[in-house]
Amino acid sequence: MANRGEIAVQIIRALREMNIQSVAVYSTADRDSLFVKLADEAVCIGGPQPTESYLNMAQIVNTANLMGCDAIHPGYGFLSENAAFAQLCADCQIKFIGPDPEVIELMGDKARARETMQDADVPVVPGSHGILTTLNEVQQVVDSIGYPVLLKATAGGGGKGIRRVDRDDQLESAFNQAQQEAQMAVGDDGIYVEKVIDHAKHIEMQVIADDAGHIVYLPERDCSLQRNHQKVIEESPSSLITPENRQILGQIVVRACQKLNYTNTGTFEFLMDPQQQFYFMEMNTRLQVEHTVTEEVTGLELIKAQILVAQGQDLPFTQRDAQVKGYAVECRLNAEDPAQDFRPAAGKIKQLDLPTGTLGVRIDTGVTSNSMVPPFYDSMIAKVIVHHQDRRQALAKMRRVIGELSVNGLTTNQQFLLELLEDPVVNDDSFTTAYVERDFLNQQAGE
Repeated sequence: MANRGEIAVQIIRALREMNIQSVAVYSTADRDSLFVKLADEAVCIGGPQPTESYLNMAQIVNTANLMGCDAIHPGYGFLSENAAFAQLCADCQIKFIGPDPEVIELMGDKARARETMQDADVPVVPGSHGILTTLNEVQQVVDSIGYPVLLKATAGGGGKGIRRVDRDDQLESAFNQAQQEAQMAVGDDGIYVEKVIDHAKHIEMQVIADDAGHIVYLPERDCSLQRNHQKVIEESPSSLITPENRQILGQIVVRACQKLNYTNTGTFEFLMDPQQQFYFMEMNTRLQVEHTVTEEVTGLELIKAQILVAQGQDLPFTQRDAQVKGYAVECRLNAEDPAQDFRPAAGKIKQLDLPTGTLGVRIDTGVTSNSMVPPFYDSMIAKVIVHHQDRRQALAKMRRVIGELSVNGLTTNQQFLLELLEDPVVNDDSFTTAYVERDFLNQQAGE
């Protein structure tokens, strides 16, 4: 596992059930972490900074070779969408559990990905063609499509390198900020421009494909509740999408996968306008944090399917198996302080009580009582997932679970999540991607 935290824990558990031995690599900051204890073998590969450990490609591959590993699972984040890492694995005869390096590189360049999707007759958000490197190029695009626009890093992800611009006097500053942030985050300052689709839902659809050409699309997820382009609560399916529209969207992503000759799993992200027109935004060529709601609503195990596909086997399920069975919602419990603009709150968890043991409740975590949440990585403590027969009952159960859990020793977003789950707009599913930042947080500040 070229990763850490809860996703490493989930990969280890899947491997154990498949009777496959696991090797964890870890940084000095993660020496006492749960995933290190659970793995069959564990090797320290460097210091606490990601560049010293989880982004150190040579060290990870060397360790895999020394330990006799024949495959590497990258999880999400870190090197999971790094084409150079996937190629290094291939060069060293280690199977990278994901798509081919060429596909990762293509879809990781958001501007080229837009062009590729257009060639596959996938509708895209109006915007620029190709990579933009100067303010003048950006201005020309904006003049042609009009404000408001989003400036987005071509190699960005996780909300990095994105700026909304509503008028001319904001453009230069936003352009410089987006370039600088993208350069620092991923070492690439290329920019592209997209028209803002107002009153939109963020709808994504996960797919998985094997070497034999079988492609299965999975029920859509609504990830519209987000702050700073980071998802807060995710659900599946969308209460607004009909079975007919689900099939249309599924056919779109299958056609795109065929165009790409795609293998393993990935997620297509769309904006859906009030008329339920879909516009492609980007593709993540990896497992998503929120793959759990898809597992719960279908009953399919995606990490195991990834591993089988990487072994050259056919998918263990067909499109007929990927049906909607009830409703699932996920909340991300983070070590952060909403009162201080969601500042990460690293530290020691003195006591952690998670209310497991109820039908329909799943909690994925990489920490326990006395675990450290280091300041060097993502601040997520746990993913809380609830599954029920309908949305109303699932949200009620989630409110109970979030209200019951207890984290002592550091600040979390627990109360923020609880208030969001109690919000009438969230409960009647009338929110859009702008709701949390534009409306909900402003309401909270005014109270």
